Amino acid sequence: MPETKRSNGHKAKQAKQEVTAGVDLDKISRGVRLILEGIGEDPDRVGLRDTPQRTAEMFAELTAGMHEDATQHVRPLPGDKHDEMVIVRDISIASICEHHLAPFVGKCHIAYIPKDGRILGLSKLARLAETFARRLQLQERLTSDIATTLYEGLRPLGVMVVIEAEHTCMTLRGIKKAGAKTITSAVLGGFRKDPRTRAEAMSLITGRE
Repeated sequence: MPETKRSNGHKAKQAKQEVTAGVDLDKISRGVRLILEGIGEDPDRVGLRDTPQRTAEMFAELTAGMHEDATQHVRPLPGDKHDEMVIVRDISIASICEHHLAPFVGKCHIAYIPKDGRILGLSKLARLAETFARRLQLQERLTSDIATTLYEGLRPLGVMVVIEAEHTCMTLRGIKKAGAKTITSAVLGGFRKDPRTRAEAMSLITGRE
């Protein structure tokens, strides 16, 4: 086997082990078998034989943030300074609604105003959002979790987080309103106190004056 393929295979195995650490895959698999039986399916038929294990691994991946410390992503860059507003738009998120275990997907926008020049690497904002999204969540709590962790860890002048998401528990079941989006926001510090600054951030996030 070529060295590159062997190395890639080892990395993939290691990544899978990290994602499934702390997760009882066998217990999830047994639960999925019960669901299949409960809806009248045969979990032993050819198309479903591996479904319980695949589903267990999927849930492990989608809830991996439960086993991560989100504050590790809020570390100011040493030596770099910036005092103007920073915004990262359109961070893709995927989470699971804790009410129905149904996914919701969308975009997260994060804005903050540095204090004393303290800034984060831009990828850290995306990682912060990802860590909190990969948990059983409510969109409202997800929005607040991201904003509060950033505000407490970086101590900026202000933080604003806006999330736009489509919930499959609303679009595929129940009221079945495809395309409906839920928008939530969390506003802390200077953004809450100064309506002009808040309006400026919102216009930059939405792309509208």
